[in-house]
Amino acid sequence: MPRRKKAAAPSDETKQEEKDPELLIKEVRESAVLPESLLDQVEKKAKERGLTYEQLKSVLDRVIAEYQKVSVEPGEAVGVVAAQSIGEPGTQMTLRTFHYAGVRELDVTLGLPRLIEIVDASKAPRTPMMRIYLEKPYSEDREKAMDVASKIEETILSDLVESVEVNGAELSLTVTLDGGMLQDRKITFDDVISLVKKIKGAKVSSQDADSGTFEVSPSVSDYNELIAFREKLLSMHVKGLKGIERVFLSRTKGADGKEEYMLITKGSDLAKVMEVEGVDTTRTTTNDINQVFEVLGIEAARNAIMQEIMSTLSEAGLEVDVRHVELLADAMTYSGIVKQIGRHGVVGEKASPLARAAFEMTVRHLLNAAIAGEEDQIKGVSESVIVGQPIPMGTGMVDLRMKLFSKSAKK
Repeated sequence: MPRRKKAAAPSDETKQEEKDPELLIKEVRESAVLPESLLDQVEKKAKERGLTYEQLKSVLDRVIAEYQKVSVEPGEAVGVVAAQSIGEPGTQMTLRTFHYAGVRELDVTLGLPRLIEIVDASKAPRTPMMRIYLEKPYSEDREKAMDVASKIEETILSDLVESVEVNGAELSLTVTLDGGMLQDRKITFDDVISLVKKIKGAKVSSQDADSGTFEVSPSVSDYNELIAFREKLLSMHVKGLKGIERVFLSRTKGADGKEEYMLITKGSDLAKVMEVEGVDTTRTTTNDINQVFEVLGIEAARNAIMQEIMSTLSEAGLEVDVRHVELLADAMTYSGIVKQIGRHGVVGEKASPLARAAFEMTVRHLLNAAIAGEEDQIKGVSESVIVGQPIPMGTGMVDLRMKLFSKSAKK
């Protein structure tokens, strides 16, 4: 009989391919047992440290085991757990307004009031503020940073006025400007005069640039109207962005570890600030979630909600797993717009009339559902509890059928 041929031993190239760490990463990526972002981090670290095939395999086995350990079980009530995990620490939060770190003049809302603002998707936060990062060379030069600040900070005429004299007999106002403030805000006397002339019914009867004084004769018929015109004149917008009351210069560390100048504002207008020359639009942020949504879109708003909630909890010294906050942010933004948690948002738009009634305004929801002839499929947790049937969570989400045979049938 002819001898059976021996199998050829694998060549060095074949062995090398079998032990290639990149092939191992590719295999794990195709199996989808780990998220892409997590696998990318592992791959990056493995290349930096030059891990061998066996070392990388050991690391991946450990990562997969740890990831599966923290994954939720099918049917777990993640919504309830998230609500409890955020709500319970919220009871320990304070109700005060705090000074912003490093800026004595700036107060920011923190604690429970801020948390409520975020989940209510408030369109008018109590203390809107922005962190404005600057591009080079503005971030490296104090004077250039101050130039950007002067373009952003809102200036009204009352900020520039030293005194206002009311002449009741002539029905006119004599305004004296503060030369120091004009210089600080980089505004000229002629700039102010040209803006005053644009006010309807206002006539500049005399002016003296050297003393910074001008006289205004408005078209009014009595003293009360003159006083009303004075208030209108003093509130006239001269320069900057409306709503940005104050701008503070601060220093921070950049991505390269070097110190740089940045601006912190009292007030917020993300769209207009991004148009100002020298502003780094990729890093500038605001604590107004709705402005983030309008300017940068829904994904940016989702990230802003997460960052603001985590920052608020962290400031209070509370630790909450970020995945609970991610779930809350998803619930508020999955529809493509920012919705509050409440009867005017996520809860109020539930399909189940019983679930809506269980939250608040029970009689109104039930009455409206009856008038509209709505039906409830009893598929959610709240409605299942109301009617006394097992909730669709945990073991309650499994439908098990068993075919039973009688003894006679077996025979």
